Amino acid sequence: MDLLRSLPIGLYLEEPQTWLHYLDPRIKLAWLMGFLITPILANPFWRIGLVIALILLTFIARIPARVWRQQMVWLIVISLFIFVLTCIFDDGLAIDHQPRLPSSDLDLPQPTDYQYVLIDQGVTVTRRSLELGIRVSTLIFTLIYSTNLYLLTTAPEEITAGLETLMKPLKRLGIPVTEIILTLTLSLRFIPLVLEEIQNLMRSVSTRAINWKKLGLRRSFGLWLMLAEKLLENLLLRAEQIAVAMEVRGFTSPNEHQVQWHRLTLRGRDWVAVGAIVLFLGGRLAWGSA
Repeated sequence: MDLLRSLPIGLYLEEPQTWLHYLDPRIKLAWLMGFLITPILANPFWRIGLVIALILLTFIARIPARVWRQQMVWLIVISLFIFVLTCIFDDGLAIDHQPRLPSSDLDLPQPTDYQYVLIDQGVTVTRRSLELGIRVSTLIFTLIYSTNLYLLTTAPEEITAGLETLMKPLKRLGIPVTEIILTLTLSLRFIPLVLEEIQNLMRSVSTRAINWKKLGLRRSFGLWLMLAEKLLENLLLRAEQIAVAMEVRGFTSPNEHQVQWHRLTLRGRDWVAVGAIVLFLGGRLAWGSA
C-alpha cells in the first residue's frame, strides 16, 4: 500500500495544473474560510448545497479522478453512515408525546399536517434527529474535503506567502510572524516525510511475514511499541538533517534570510473570484439563515 497515493493529505498536485492552481492563495484561503464558517447556524439546504458545490467544483476544475476518487468515496460513505446513525438515535429532547386528538372518538379536522415524528417503523426518526444528521454529516464532509481541496491545489510556499502577507499587521504587536511562517512551511514539507517513514516501516513488517497470532497480545504490543519508537527516532533524525542543512546554508535567523518564493499579485481571474465570494456571502445571508 502506497500511503503517499492512497492518503494524499497535505500533498500538492503538481501536474496537471488546473485553473484552481493559478488563483491567488489569499483568495483561495478566503474561499476556504467561507466554506468553513458559513455552515455555522445555516439551514439544512445551505449545508447540502455546500457539499454539492464542493463536488461540482472538483469536476469543473478537472482534477484527475485518481487523486480524489478514493478519498471522496470514503468520505461520502462515512458521512452517510454518521447521518443514518444520528437519525435513528435519540434526538436528545425530553418531550412527552401526547396525542393531539381528544380521548373521545370525535374525528375533528386538523389545522395542519405537521408531524414531529417522521418515521416510526421499528426505528424512530424525528424532525430534530433528521436535522442533526444533516448538520453533522455535511459539516464533516465540508470540513475535511474543502481543506483537502485547498491543500491539493495550493503549493506550501504559496500558502505561507499568502499567510505572511495577511499577518503583516501583527508584526506591530511584536508577534514573530516570520518565525511562525517558517515553522508552518517546514511543517507542511514534513508531512510527506512522515507518511514515507510510516510506509517504510509497514513494508518492513510485511516482508518479514510476522505471525501475529503466535506472538500473543503482550508481545504484539511490545512489537508495535518498538515500531513507534523507531518511527519517532527516524523522524527526529530527519528533523536534525533538515536543521543542519539549513544551518550550513546560512539560515541562522529567518529575519535575515528570507526567501521570496512567490510574488503575489491579483490578476483578472482573482478579481472574478473576489466578486464570486461576495455573491457567495450575500447568498448565505439571504437564503442560508436557519
